[in-house]
Amino acid sequence: MKTSIATVSISGNLPEKLEAIAKAGFDGIEIFEQDFIAHDGDPREVGDLIRSMGLEITLFQPFRDFEGLPDTLRAKAFDRAERKFDLMQELGTDLVLICSSCHPEAVGGIDRAARDFHALGERAAKRDLRVGYEALAWGRHVNDHRDAWEVVRRADHANVGLILDSFHTLGRKIDPETIRRIPGDKIFFVQLADAPVIDMDLLYWSRHFRNMPGEGDLPVKDFMRAVMATGYSGPVSLEIFNDQFRGGSPNTIAADGYRSLIALMDDVRNEEQGVDIDLPDIPARTDVSGVAFVEFATLGGEAKALEALLPTLGFELAGKHISKKLQLWQQNDIRIVLNLENTGHAHSAFVMHGTTVCDIGLSVGDAKATVKRASLLGAKPFNQPIGPGELNLPAIRGLGGSVLHFLDDATGLNKVWEVEFDTHSLAAQGAGLKRIDHLAQTMSYDEMLSWALFYTTLFDMQKTLMVDVVDPDGLVRSQGMEAKDGALRITLNGAETHRTLAGNFLADSFGASVQHIALATDDMFETAEKLKTLDFDSLTMSKNYYADLTARFDLDSGFVARLSSLNILYDEDAGGRYLQLYSKPFAGGMFFEIVERQKKYSGYGAPNAPFRIAAQKRLARPKGMPRI
Repeated sequence: MKTSIATVSISGNLPEKLEAIAKAGFDGIEIFEQDFIAHDGDPREVGDLIRSMGLEITLFQPFRDFEGLPDTLRAKAFDRAERKFDLMQELGTDLVLICSSCHPEAVGGIDRAARDFHALGERAAKRDLRVGYEALAWGRHVNDHRDAWEVVRRADHANVGLILDSFHTLGRKIDPETIRRIPGDKIFFVQLADAPVIDMDLLYWSRHFRNMPGEGDLPVKDFMRAVMATGYSGPVSLEIFNDQFRGGSPNTIAADGYRSLIALMDDVRNEEQGVDIDLPDIPARTDVSGVAFVEFATLGGEAKALEALLPTLGFELAGKHISKKLQLWQQNDIRIVLNLENTGHAHSAFVMHGTTVCDIGLSVGDAKATVKRASLLGAKPFNQPIGPGELNLPAIRGLGGSVLHFLDDATGLNKVWEVEFDTHSLAAQGAGLKRIDHLAQTMSYDEMLSWALFYTTLFDMQKTLMVDVVDPDGLVRSQGMEAKDGALRITLNGAETHRTLAGNFLADSFGASVQHIALATDDMFETAEKLKTLDFDSLTMSKNYYADLTARFDLDSGFVARLSSLNILYDEDAGGRYLQLYSKPFAGGMFFEIVERQKKYSGYGAPNAPFRIAAQKRLARPKGMPRI
């Protein structure tokens, strides 16, 4: 399978775009005319530059307003086409995209358009070039791929074919199954884009809100299954118009594009019988059975503060590493590792961010297969020297500078605690905290799509609806990512300004990812009472919050009074109830959350976030004061 991406999808000048695209692993590019015109090299130099990077030009685009014009304009359109044919031959590409006309003087009629394309096909054939016709969703007379196909069919020329674009089909809610009736050899090129479902003008939606397959809400996989069922064997390309991407990192955008494309085509191969897609053997998405550990990089006074905080949450020092300065703190199935090393990845993370979550361990079915899938999707494997008696745990570089390690039962990697740590039996059940409910990661808002794509392509996870979290000083967008049965839950919190609590944490920590860890209990009141005996210092909520609870929910006054006495927050949805209790911030803005999910509550307490944030901001250290 030949992978491609339109240069318009990537930010930067033409050489920067090409370098990022080549680095990501693509086979070719659609060269967008504007990118070529803005560059100061001549066509042959540009073509040579592209090929020197191991890329080919899969498509030249766009050629606009060609078919259905009155005679005087028609002649000029053919002249324009001849000049573009000259340019294509100098660049070294044989296919041009002609999008359906939007010209105000264009006249409709399938047969008239077909005659124009047959005549253009004759001219293209003399140069060994090909012409592809695409139905724009907002085309004046042709805005449906079925009509575009009829034009191509009636043009009846070997050098004239159809170009399909998922956005133009799915944006108009055209059934992609209709593509199955088109002969695969008459489809010359396929472009892919996803998008969030937004009720707005099609042209504006297309030009500003497209994103990578899997980042939006359109059934791109169904579209591509139908395309591949035709026997299509040409390039599969991304054409993305997105305001955020235009200002983003070329390398990140290109890597995301490659990851999304490979993951999508692997899904198509697995779900559409009888299709032949040339891809490596990619392991299936990983099933995660739980969070095996969370590792903090910490040193000095911040390490001592964290060592003092954990016992107040019911954690016990369960063991120390046999050769490294690692402490294992445990409570039931929750393991927190404190890494006090002066070398290696953890130390580098501490130097960069201060006390931070530098490593997350996940229990999976097959650790090596997980790393293989991640690597084939563009993730970078992580390795560092291991000492005597240590296990070689498969790992990749995660997001925000962190690392993801994978443990499994099949190869005994889950026994790392017995092998690498001098441990002892826990004295008690702590405060009743049983497992990690979710990890909350913070990033800038324009990185959220990238982070969500990382998780949904690697793991068997689903996205929940995005919600707006109102901070007194701005807005934070929050989206949950969930594995089956909630074995792994991650909330992505996108900050648009440094003035918000999330944005301030991001700025102060120089991009650290995990801002808080939510620990689950089966009985919040019992846990909260136990924590009081352990001198746990909970986040104090205002009395106004509890007065409002009585107004919003049909709750017993005694129940609300008990919530208030323990600083417990409350929410409910159609599935059940949700109780929350927070630690005070530590190490520059991180914090722990304690939660109880009753029945099938599906959210993360978003309605309570503004009140929790306000309480945390009341405790914020003045600017310039050192972290403790």
